[in-house]
Amino acid sequence: MPPKSQKVKRTKKMAAAPYVAKQPPKKETNPLIEKRARNFGIGGSIQPKRDMTRFMRWPNYVRLQRQKQVLYQRLKVPPSINQFKQTLDKQTATQLFKLLHKYRPESKAEKKERLKALAQKKAEGTEDAAAAPKKPLVLKYGINHITTLIEQKKAQLVVIAHDVDPIEIVVFLPALCRKMDIPYCIVKSKARLGALVHKKTATAVVLTQVKNEDKGSFNTIREAIKLNYNDRFDDIRKRWGGGVMGEKAKAAKAKLEKLKAKELASRMG
Repeated sequence: MPPKSQKVKRTKKMAAAPYVAKQPPKKETNPLIEKRARNFGIGGSIQPKRDMTRFMRWPNYVRLQRQKQVLYQRLKVPPSINQFKQTLDKQTATQLFKLLHKYRPESKAEKKERLKALAQKKAEGTEDAAAAPKKPLVLKYGINHITTLIEQKKAQLVVIAHDVDPIEIVVFLPALCRKMDIPYCIVKSKARLGALVHKKTATAVVLTQVKNEDKGSFNTIREAIKLNYNDRFDDIRKRWGGGVMGEKAKAAKAKLEKLKAKELASRMG
């Protein structure tokens, strides 16, 4: 008989305890300044503001304005039109408008009051024909009236708006002023000139005379304007505008020039 094998007693081993990582102690947070994650789902937090200009359908007149502005940058602009971009500097313009403000024509309400007082005096019989009021010194406006004043050499200073549309209305004025030797300047903007004469806009305004107390400041401004515009005629008539390329065109041109330079270097080498 084969020998009996010895039975080995097996003992059950207990499974090792799972590894428990030591957790860091929790920081006590103030509930008043607790971080609250925002939920941008439906009915959740208010969506942040985004720049939607690329996706907006702008009105037709806005698109035309912008396209026109871009075209003025891209196309070559002749000197006679480009000169309207060279406006008077801020400091001189501020002094000029302070002076012009003193010579604003009377408004409709002021005129009504003056005529009413005059009629009252006439009715009372106190009006003296000899003591008739002198003609007030005010700004002249209206393109036809201004042209006549320049041709008659009655104008002492011509102020033209830079943003007149169509430009043909005022494009001849600088040349006419130079011919008649009358100082002129180009300022921003037609709305600002219009405010001086109680209108929405004005293409140009003219000063024919000034009061004795303003002659010193007027002569200073006049000389500065003449130096910047009338005396710089040769420079202005040669300066073209426009011809500014867009970013894509600039990049394409730079790339082409780089390739040409590379090809030339390989031929020389």
